[in-house]
Amino acid sequence: MKVKCLVVDDEPLAIKLLENHISKIASFEVVATCNNAMKALEILNTQQIDLLFLDIKMPTMTGIDFLKSLRNPPKTIFTTAYREYALESYDLDVADYLLKPITFDRFFRAVERYFREIKPVQTSISAPQTATETIIQIKSGTKYHKIAVSDINYIESLKDYVKIHTSSKSIVSKQKISDLETELATHSFLRVHRSYLINSKKVTAFTTHDIELNDTEIPIGASYKEYVLAILRE
Repeated sequence: MKVKCLVVDDEPLAIKLLENHISKIASFEVVATCNNAMKALEILNTQQIDLLFLDIKMPTMTGIDFLKSLRNPPKTIFTTAYREYALESYDLDVADYLLKPITFDRFFRAVERYFREIKPVQTSISAPQTATETIIQIKSGTKYHKIAVSDINYIESLKDYVKIHTSSKSIVSKQKISDLETELATHSFLRVHRSYLINSKKVTAFTTHDIELNDTEIPIGASYKEYVLAILRE
């Protein structure tokens, strides 16, 4: 049986993007879309909806206020261009919080989280990558290094370069940290600062200002703070 989705957003392009992402998941289908909370309520009262993709900033009523008004809401994934609503949204027990523009990799992570919540023991979808250890190739100078993703602790941005810190060595490569952020989005990597991307599975402790990966302290950027803390506190 397919997961029936409702997409609520006041931006037509945002709806089209989500419809495109959803179409790539065989077990999902979009049964309706709309651009405001009132229409969404009508759809929820007349159709079976398993998963709600809900924009936060909409006219008349915000997505947060709308979700609070529902007695028995479906599982919900918030979609927004604003990080500052992250903490409030997680108080509502949402499945995930997606920041626009939403890449497919980040969308897929949200889908995986949704399935873990409704079926914590079973694997509900087939990931695009195999279940074996994921290896990436990193060019440093004239050499190509093969690195196991699970061995990466964190990645540091050095302007036009990145420094990849693993358990045994560090490798400098000429590329953007944002490209690696996209590539590693489905492997529990979390952007915590404009200069740092961490493997969240390696976190040993954190405060409201920094994250510890064993003996290494990584700062949390001000613009990332609410979202990062919401993820780490799960």
